[in-house]
Amino acid sequence: MHSVFETAPASPAIPITFATTTTWPAIRDGLAAPARRFALASEFAAKPGKCLILPSADGQIAQVIFGLEEEDAKSRDRFRPGALPDLLPPGTYRFANAPYDSRLATLAFALGSYRFSRYRKAEAPDVKLVPPDDVDAGDITRMTEAAVLARDLINTPSNDMGPEELAQAAQVLATRFGASFNCIVGDELPRRNFPLIHAVGMASPRAPRLIDIGWGDPSHPKVTLVGKGVCFDTGGLDLKPSSGMLIMKKDMGGAANVLALALMVMDAKLKVRLRVLIPAVENAVAGNAFRPLDIFTSRKGLTVEIGNTDAEGRLVLADALALADEERPDLLVDLGTLTGAARVALGPDLPPFYTSDETLALDIARLAQQENDPLWRLPLWPAYDAWLDSKVADINNAPSGGFAGSITCALFLQRFVEAAKSWLHVDIYGWTPSAKPARPEGGECQAARAIYKYLSERYG
Repeated sequence: MHSVFETAPASPAIPITFATTTTWPAIRDGLAAPARRFALASEFAAKPGKCLILPSADGQIAQVIFGLEEEDAKSRDRFRPGALPDLLPPGTYRFANAPYDSRLATLAFALGSYRFSRYRKAEAPDVKLVPPDDVDAGDITRMTEAAVLARDLINTPSNDMGPEELAQAAQVLATRFGASFNCIVGDELPRRNFPLIHAVGMASPRAPRLIDIGWGDPSHPKVTLVGKGVCFDTGGLDLKPSSGMLIMKKDMGGAANVLALALMVMDAKLKVRLRVLIPAVENAVAGNAFRPLDIFTSRKGLTVEIGNTDAEGRLVLADALALADEERPDLLVDLGTLTGAARVALGPDLPPFYTSDETLALDIARLAQQENDPLWRLPLWPAYDAWLDSKVADINNAPSGGFAGSITCALFLQRFVEAAKSWLHVDIYGWTPSAKPARPEGGECQAARAIYKYLSERYG
């Protein structure tokens, strides 16, 4: 179980009472007289995120009051309790009353304990939580561990998280769950018909590779996850400005989140035949780098003209999706940090998703809301498909004009998916630019929890 949880505390857990500005007066009036006087002297008003620690007569902590938004507030943050680990003194705590959602509050508490400590000492808060009785602590632990995996992988700088290191992390996960692991590396890629993955990664001294994990009963429905693993993106010869490169260590966020999703699926023992494909590359600059207007024949056989070398993520995903599609999976999911256009349209916290499966779309939207893992559907707008036309090849990877960049990326990828029964594409950011409760600044797990819950409902 995740270290923040304590199921058998040695001493009674300290109660945390959730209050709003509306409910606080009644809660305050119900306190013992000394605690009530202390609260009045503190001028505590139960504003969202504010914390009041009430002492007992012997100087110990008797109770904690924590402010939340009103139940009907449009701006309420269901992860608000994730701020508690940073506010509480060492000890073991429990929820004395129900917040908006006890399950999400428990998850937020665990996620708020996260620290990235690989390069400098960053001790996790010395606080424990006794999970509420109505919460599946095992499932919360599973989701927390997955988020920690994704965050750690994304936060690791590219000098320590290249294609080889990403493959090693995937192999550790595969070994843990008894999954098969295979990796096609370097010049073996074009020989095995993965020309686009090789083209993007060939300029780096760190060899590109295709990671392939298999798990589960072959007789179960086939679910394949594909994650963009660009371990650093200079933009290639269409070089990014330095400001654009600043957090490009996160450009393997799709791979990190696919591994997080795979962890949850395997740990929950869902009844699927799972396959995970990660094209892992570094988009570098050298004399042999692929160039604008180069043309490559993809695994699927479509010829691809390079409109921009900085639209490399869709290229590596295209070969991996083509491989996945050959098996005709029941569900094919890809995640990638793909377009700035998605961030312009929806910001860093709300990734767009694409699918032509109406039932899948409704379920994903519902579960994204339920799990506080925001996603928003954008259309595979067929009229824009013509923008991908090339005068000299079957398709161009980056049409000129600049409009609808996330949609045209999704339409590009759709060209490589034909046989899968359902396909879901998510254009994630994989990064929290400024800290929020339960979401520290840095790498983030996006879309994985919502998709995991969908898979749990469908294949649990």
